[in-house]
Amino acid sequence: MRGHTYCTIVQIGTRMEIVIDTSAILAVITGEPHRPAILAATQGATLRAPTSLHWEIGNAFSAMIKRRRITRESAIRAIALYEQIPIAFTEVDLDQAVTLAARQNIYAYDAYVLICAQQFALPLISLDAALVRTAAAIVLGVIDV
Repeated sequence: MRGHTYCTIVQIGTRMEIVIDTSAILAVITGEPHRPAILAATQGATLRAPTSLHWEIGNAFSAMIKRRRITRESAIRAIALYEQIPIAFTEVDLDQAVTLAARQNIYAYDAYVLICAQQFALPLISLDAALVRTAAAIVLGVIDV
């Protein structure tokens, strides 16, 4: 999202660390137009996400199957690609997430991602415009793609 304030990317030694959400992961593994920009922005970075990412990925593919956008076999292949992406998974505090969700009027799944970014003071990469706006509103860094 252009026009937001973006933070400096946090360095872990010589590697940067970024919180990634479901929308960015799906764009990469399904070959969406933002794929090259996401790959470029995350190259050499350590990716971090809340453990809920697994369930969101599963839900996204089950929804695609239900809508007949993909076959079960295609979903299984895509999930195999997802499982090859090195991601550091983090448990988030449920009380904090529900409090943030209520305060920002967002779903808990979005709050999990934001709490993960807050917990480690990391920037977020996402294609979800509403999530990016909320991240900027609570003064989290966002990587523009």
